[in-house]
Formats: sequence, structure tokens, C-alpha cells
Amino acid sequence: MSLAHAILVLLTDSAQSGYDLAKQFDGSVGFFWQASHQQIYRELGKLEAQQWVEVEAIAQAGRPDKKLYHVTELGKQQLINWMGQASDPSPTREALLVKMFAGNLVPRAVILQELERRRDLHAKQLALYRSIEEQHFANPQALPIEAQFRYLTLRKGIGYEADWLAWCEDAMQLLS
Repeated sequence: MSLAHAILVLLTDSAQSGYDLAKQFDGSVGFFWQASHQQIYRELGKLEAQQWVEVEAIAQAGRPDKKLYHVTELGKQQLINWMGQASDPSPTREALLVKMFAGNLVPRAVILQELERRRDLHAKQLALYRSIEEQHFANPQALPIEAQFRYLTLRKGIGYEADWLAWCEDAMQLLS
């Protein structure tokens, strides 16, 4: 996946300014695809050059024009083509697992402290996801199809965090 596709996905809902897009990114696809605001703005320029998005300048009193980005038909077709392609799982790159692999090199207390810290981080993220689920997806069967796909993405995030939480607990129990 590329940042371009993540941006196109968000712009399919509505035209947005770069600022609004970056804010929405942080609270949606940003949970599983990270990008800085600077990277998003740089990618918007590339998308415009490829004619996958177009920009509408909105005049503002006393401020520079606001740029609203819209997905073009070419951009939408590129997104649809990309969605039809097979995708492989992303390789796991997890520092904690490397540390665990050689955990015998340090006192157990060092590893246990890191496991507790990570458990707390995953518990916090899981609580956030469950809160989103309660607020926006209380009755998934009654949701429009767009929301059902977003709900399924959220469910994967919930499972991911719950799995990490359970693994941290198991590891702490074994090493204690």
C-alpha cells in the first residue's frame, strides 16, 4: 500500500483541504498507516501532478486561499485498480519481539518492566477502539455498507490490540 492510496480513500468521501485531510488521517487510517502532515502534503502534490486529484482554490478574507482536493475520475480508477490487486501481509518489524528473543541477556525485571509498559499501551489503545465501536458501531447490521467496511477495519484493530494484551499477560506470567 502507498500513502497515495490511503489519501485517495479518504478523499472519496468528500473534498478536503490538506489540513482537514491530515486531521482525518490521524483519526482513521492513521491507526494502521502512519504519515506525518508533511508527508501528506508532499503526496498531495504528487497526486495533483499525476492528475489523480484536482485542487479547487477557495478565497478566504485576510488569509491565503484554501485548497480543496477532489479525487478525479482517473484517481478513482487508479484506486479501484489497486483495490483489485492481491496484497501480501506486511512483514512484522517489532523491536519488543527481538528483545524477547534474547531476553535472557538482561535481568528479568528489565523485560518485565517493558512488558508491563507495552501491556498498558495496548490496553489504552484497545479502550479507545472499544469506545469508537460503542459510539459509532453499536448495531453493525443496520449500518450502511460504507460504515460496515469501516467497522470491519475497526474490529481488526480491536483483535490486534486484544491479542497483544493477552500475549503480554502470558509472557509476564511465564517470566514471573
